Amino acid sequence: MYRFLNRARIRRGCDQEETIRHLHHPGPVAGARTVTAADRPIRLNFRLDAGERVDHALARGFEAAGCIGGFVGFEGGTCAPFQYVIPAASPDDGHAAWYSAPLTPEGPVDLRQCGAIVGLRDGQLYGHCHGLWHTATGLCMGHMLTPLCVLTAPVMAAGFGFRNATFRSMPDEESGFTLFEPTGGSDRGGAPSALLLRIRPNEDLCQAIEAVCEAHGIESAEVHGIGSLNEVRFADGRQVSSYATEILIRHGRVGPEGQGVRARIDIAVVDMSGRVAVGEIVRGDNPVCVTCELVLVPT
Repeated sequence: MYRFLNRARIRRGCDQEETIRHLHHPGPVAGARTVTAADRPIRLNFRLDAGERVDHALARGFEAAGCIGGFVGFEGGTCAPFQYVIPAASPDDGHAAWYSAPLTPEGPVDLRQCGAIVGLRDGQLYGHCHGLWHTATGLCMGHMLTPLCVLTAPVMAAGFGFRNATFRSMPDEESGFTLFEPTGGSDRGGAPSALLLRIRPNEDLCQAIEAVCEAHGIESAEVHGIGSLNEVRFADGRQVSSYATEILIRHGRVGPEGQGVRARIDIAVVDMSGRVAVGEIVRGDNPVCVTCELVLVPT
């Protein structure tokens, strides 16, 4: 059900006006377009063991470090069984987009690059994971159903955890989904705090990151995370014409440029037909579809 109805106007400088794609969601538009929580990052390195469900392995690694939320990436290893979904049209008017039926590849699945935002759902640690994997039919991507995926070969996970801040699963009135939202945190001295960040629909991914960094005095940072975009525009001119996508940030950085900061984000993306694309995206023309869940770590 295609609900990208108009293009919202945004200002650029003194006399320039550009437009950005706008996806209509069923609920009232929230006032704050980004949500943040600050906390000191704990560097994580742990192994996801063969025989473990992916959700259990992620929770175990965070619990061992005393962390209640964060981000980890992992690549390598295999899973069987394995299930995932890709974006799809909503079956009703309750959401702007939805998910496909679960896809179940035959045989072992080779994990190529995965990223998981870990937070609390129903009081338990849970990993929201997007990634790239190789199946018998080739390279695929989507939203991994972590409780239904079992590792058949170990893989190392690395990232950043937090002991006071987390992503908490909460009903979101605007989109109609239950989504991770940053909450808690502590910003008391010591090492520079990292930010847990959620970006709401229809905000440009790069510009929202830049605005948050400037508001928090961050001049340089790594950007980690996952989310969804309303179509994709790459820096080399390629386009993904799907109003619902799932993305994984493969490489993301913020650094000083001119009078402010500039975000450079390289993603992997899957569209509603299952096509996969990778590359650096254009700043100013990549609006969030439903949500983006990110961790910004000052460098």
